[in-house]
Amino acid sequence: MNVHVPGLSTPAQSFIDAAHGLYIGGAWTPCDSGETIDVLDPATGAVIARSAAGGASDVDKAVAAARQAFESGPWAAMTGLQRGRLITKFAERLEELADELAEIEAVDCGKPVTYAKYVDVGLTSTIYHYYSGWASKVSGETVGVSMPGDFHAYTLREPVGVVAAIAPWNFPLVLTAYKLAPLLAVGCTAIIKPSELTPLSTLRLAQIAEEVGFPPGVINVVTGYGHEVGQALAEHPGVDKVAFTGSLETGRKIVHAATGNLKRVTLELGGKSPMIVMPDADLEKTIPGLAQAIFFHQGQVCTAGTRLYVHKSIHDQVLEGIAECSKGLKIGHGLDPETTMGPLISSNQLQKVMGYLDEGRAEGAEMVTGGGRIGEAGYFMEPTILAGTTDEMSVSRNEIFGPVLAAQGFGDDDLDAIAARANDSVYGLAASIWTRDISAAHKLAKKVKAGSVWINQHNFYDPALPFGGYKQSGWGREEGAEAIRTFTEVKAVCAAL
Repeated sequence: MNVHVPGLSTPAQSFIDAAHGLYIGGAWTPCDSGETIDVLDPATGAVIARSAAGGASDVDKAVAAARQAFESGPWAAMTGLQRGRLITKFAERLEELADELAEIEAVDCGKPVTYAKYVDVGLTSTIYHYYSGWASKVSGETVGVSMPGDFHAYTLREPVGVVAAIAPWNFPLVLTAYKLAPLLAVGCTAIIKPSELTPLSTLRLAQIAEEVGFPPGVINVVTGYGHEVGQALAEHPGVDKVAFTGSLETGRKIVHAATGNLKRVTLELGGKSPMIVMPDADLEKTIPGLAQAIFFHQGQVCTAGTRLYVHKSIHDQVLEGIAECSKGLKIGHGLDPETTMGPLISSNQLQKVMGYLDEGRAEGAEMVTGGGRIGEAGYFMEPTILAGTTDEMSVSRNEIFGPVLAAQGFGDDDLDAIAARANDSVYGLAASIWTRDISAAHKLAKKVKAGSVWINQHNFYDPALPFGGYKQSGWGREEGAEAIRTFTEVKAVCAAL
């Protein structure tokens, strides 16, 4: 289809206009059903492209291609150094195409194009560069055994095999890289399933992978609905591991589906991240940091700072400051370079967020600012701050995934009491602590049950740092050395001498 999107460059427009099939075994092919899924621009609600509605039979083909590439052919024969060079080439090509990729991500996800370029594409290429170095350094170790006699014992670290990488709609490039980069580094092969809401940048990624020379079957992309493609991947006996980022509800379904062959599973299932502001915090830096933590990408971030605990002595000042920051946001189409906050991803997501606000009001939360939809075209809403919330309210307990901050104060509590409130959640993905007292910060960081704890900052990501959650925020870790471990099996070898 050909739908002109104002503001798109010629390369990005040409890609979006093209027919979008599945990428399986190094070839572009239509899905077996012949059906398509409309891809919308969330800033306008208009259909801008169509993706293939893959199904179980397409998954069978992709798994077969990935299995063949894993077990034979050029990929299976490559050394770690050769894999690393190819991943480096991939990362460099992503950097060269940063403007085009950012535009595709902006129009598909609704995020500001400036952020898409420097955060999404920038972090994505950095992740591939980081793991390109790991590819030649994956090894076992020599082990000194305890039994009497002469033995030579060692371990081997081997790729787990065929991996289903299932990514969400909020950060398609980044969260695919979290999975794809380390699995490629260790020698696995992949079937990527992007969200049906945002498939475009992943399809472009497959084109780039083909261009730089990844052998057929190493990287496959099957687009489609989660209950069809995602379910088929999770159930498939030919898939050795599922790496999933998404909702808690879907994560539970994947775990159940994966029991058939007891495949390995890692899950990142969202959060309800607390931000703790102590009375001595540097408010000149803290207030804009808090605003960025909740309003970045319209709050559609798994680690967004959605729960604010602020000392009563500075409570009003902090909330007034965040509200003032929200007034400075330029809300508009993601392709507008002046935009700093775009739309929510879909009509359903907008309705969901507005429903939580209705519940919050009914439970007694006070609206400091925002709370409404903006315009009729697209899925825009006002940045919103709720005060007077309690830990029992739905807005404090549920992952809203929108620009909604639930704030409450605390008194002169000890660190144990503050941590207990921060930990009063089924989630445990991230948290931040804002204080000049570095000793108190580190003591509190040990008490908070979260996979990432940031001090005087929020949403800090680096490929060297492990990422994942406590409690129902998921299983396992992505990024850093932990990701290398999660995509490999360890074999013990012992020879009697």
